[in-house]
Amino acid sequence: MEARSGVPDAYARRIWQALGFPTPPDDEVAFTDGDVAALVEIKDLLGTELVDEEMVLQLARAVGQTMGRLASWLGDVWLQRLGELPADEPAATDLVTAALAATEDLRPAFERLLLHGWRRQLTAVGMRAAATTAAAQSDPAAGIAHLAVGFADVVSFTRLSRGLDSDELAAFVERFEVTTAEVIAELGGRVVKTIGDEVLFVTAEPRAAADIGLRIAERFNEDPDFPQIRVGLAYGEVIQRLGDVFGTPVNLAARLTAIAYPGTVLIDGGLARALPQDAYDLPALRPRPLQGLGRVRPFLLRR
Repeated sequence: MEARSGVPDAYARRIWQALGFPTPPDDEVAFTDGDVAALVEIKDLLGTELVDEEMVLQLARAVGQTMGRLASWLGDVWLQRLGELPADEPAATDLVTAALAATEDLRPAFERLLLHGWRRQLTAVGMRAAATTAAAQSDPAAGIAHLAVGFADVVSFTRLSRGLDSDELAAFVERFEVTTAEVIAELGGRVVKTIGDEVLFVTAEPRAAADIGLRIAERFNEDPDFPQIRVGLAYGEVIQRLGDVFGTPVNLAARLTAIAYPGTVLIDGGLARALPQDAYDLPALRPRPLQGLGRVRPFLLRR
């Protein structure tokens, strides 16, 4: 591998592990011509001033995690779809073979879509960075920005999930993810990640976060076939790193979500002060002890 790519074997193995794959034994043939070509590209990138070995490893971890989830998601979709097609009860191995064949046939179109989506998202990242550069107390180079952070989760999800079979549970989670993602995107937010019954999102504008929280709660309050959602929002300085966010507002939003009543939205004082007072009803609640944060006075957000 080193002779063909020019990348030291030890470093190539670190990249392989960062992508999420176990290191193969020395006597096992595990690498392809495509892997060699990728390493050659990496070697060329390392010749520029903007890229170093640690940066490559960070990006490899991000690519491995993102692409791993995407590949798993796509595989699940194909297997489910093929399993729904009329057939004489095909064996599981036949379904897997059919899914792999369908993936290979449609791969070029999906690769073009993936590249287009990546380019559009990269443009959006640049626009957000430009906006935060103009904002006070923000430092995009250090990953520091003032953002509104929100959590939304399904009330009593653990109890509800026990009564669902695997297909029903998958449909339940997908419905939650699709609905929340649509609301967040429509109102100018960004989904950071979803974890089962919970979604984490951020916005640059405090009012957009408030509207997202209220809209999500309202959507599920109006749906008699779906449990209620509770939302927690906080505003302040966060650290953005590798697509995730960290800092006190993130922890505060999570704690507020945990104490919110079903179908309601709780916010912290920072967000309450940043919102136009004539646009929302913001009754202050009694201070609550929140783990790791001391006593905090939450505000109930209403239209």
